[in-house]
Amino acid sequence: MAVMTVYKYQAQALMRDYLLADPLVPYTSVLIGIVLCKMAYDLTRILSSFYFKGYTSLTKIQRVEWNNRGMSSAHAIFITAVSLYLVVSTDLFSDRIKGPITFRNSVISTCALGVSVGYFITDLAMIFWLYPSLGGMEYVLHHTLSLVAIAYTMLSGEGQFYTYMVLISETTTPEINLRWFLDTAGLKKSSAYLVNGILMFVAWLVCILLGLEQPLFPFSQFLIFCWKQNAKVRAKVPYGN
Repeated sequence: MAVMTVYKYQAQALMRDYLLADPLVPYTSVLIGIVLCKMAYDLTRILSSFYFKGYTSLTKIQRVEWNNRGMSSAHAIFITAVSLYLVVSTDLFSDRIKGPITFRNSVISTCALGVSVGYFITDLAMIFWLYPSLGGMEYVLHHTLSLVAIAYTMLSGEGQFYTYMVLISETTTPEINLRWFLDTAGLKKSSAYLVNGILMFVAWLVCILLGLEQPLFPFSQFLIFCWKQNAKVRAKVPYGN
């Protein structure tokens, strides 16, 4: 028992002093992201072969894409949850804290971005390895731009608020992947396919209305800025004037 306690304290010291030390957080989190992607890929393969009888009848490349989309969905759920938590539930990007929001960051926000970088590295490597089976040049361009943008804000600590606002739009990814799963499983005419399509449209519409999709994001931030400035002016002017 005493030996286990010693190992426990040694592991905690290793995490605190090395793996989670501020200069190493980005690089450690990227490695963690790559490992988690491998785990999600393998878990998708194991669960699918156990619960979906048609999995074994798929072609080799279909099984690879099936597992890859499971990994993609796991990343999307993770990064969407973290984005909502940091933007909505914490004070990291709150107006209650003084100072430019552009330069705000924390160990948690940087670590989560590192995990996302690890995902994009893993997925991009798979795309190149099996090119063009998992996607053409448009996938390569999308993943490369996303990787560079997220890696920059992770390493510099700048613009993390805006990055997380855009990453909230990843909420549509699981529905897109589920659409492919159902189609591949021969369930395109099922009610599940219809319901998923409706959910996908609603999620996409919410992202568009909130301006979370990349082309509309600067416009949404301009509206938020105008609303905050208007609120400040109204707070200074007596009611009724």
